[in-house]
Amino acid sequence: MHVVRITRTGGPEVLDFVEADDPTPGPDDALVEVTAAGVNFIDCYQRTGLYPVELPVVLGLEGSGIVRAIGHDVTSVHVGDTVAWADGQGSYATLVQVGADRLVRVPQGVDPALAAASMLQGMTAHYLTHSTFALGSDHTALVYAAAGGVGRLLVQMAKRRGARVLACTSTPEKAAAVRTLGADEVIAYRDVDVAATVRELTDGHGVDVVYDSVGRTTFDASLASLRPRGMLVLYGQSSGRVEPFDLLRLAQHGSLFVTRPILGHHTRTHSELEWRAHAVLEQIASGNLDVHVHDRLPLADAADAQRALESGTTSGKLLLTP
Repeated sequence: MHVVRITRTGGPEVLDFVEADDPTPGPDDALVEVTAAGVNFIDCYQRTGLYPVELPVVLGLEGSGIVRAIGHDVTSVHVGDTVAWADGQGSYATLVQVGADRLVRVPQGVDPALAAASMLQGMTAHYLTHSTFALGSDHTALVYAAAGGVGRLLVQMAKRRGARVLACTSTPEKAAAVRTLGADEVIAYRDVDVAATVRELTDGHGVDVVYDSVGRTTFDASLASLRPRGMLVLYGQSSGRVEPFDLLRLAQHGSLFVTRPILGHHTRTHSELEWRAHAVLEQIASGNLDVHVHDRLPLADAADAQRALESGTTSGKLLLTP
């Protein structure tokens, strides 16, 4: 098989497209022929060393494909099933070994590539809007990177739950895209004072929740955009780590809440994984969730895919197709 592997941390140039031995599934594993692998910031964080992993390592956590072999204790999936996953390390490959309890079957009528494009980001948007801060019709949310992979899905799910959405984007093209998805207001967050703009749009009150995937460069504006007892949900850090800060600021701004959730803690059991995954996949099947694939690149071009993701010029999902 072929894989994209790193033996040292660094820029995209450290990604190596190489041959490797086919894995043999363990008793609780499935061997899956990869149809599409999702490209995500967590892959870049592993590559740079921001999220340390044991080296060498094959990158990629998300994908979809066809089960080609199963371990002798596996009963949840069968050879020939079309499946998807969000935490299968080594998914930048033609074959990947995944624990069977981390796989979900792809419903009929859902393109496997769209399933790959929606597992990690779709379930992230789901837990953010349904669990971390359960949105309702009386809430207003500020969403950063609203035209990105998670952001597009966040906007749609927030609107389906009845919330008012203020969407932060960086270009007129991205602004038009998120308006189409239902955003009530669009903020060019690199060009304006975000907190002041939010106050104007909320009659001085601030928003109930900020979904911030940018991190270091937006953290202060996010705090300043919240109403008293509002929640800042920091679920990414595309601009870098947030600097340490005095917790007294939370009191000074109105007894605020800050949380740093991750998907793994919201799919810890197979039942919760299936609930979230099927909630997303069923919305895709019914046409109620628009999953935008920005581009599909050959597996050998994984370095170019990560460069594109880190450039901030993409809108929607990048996929690698072995």
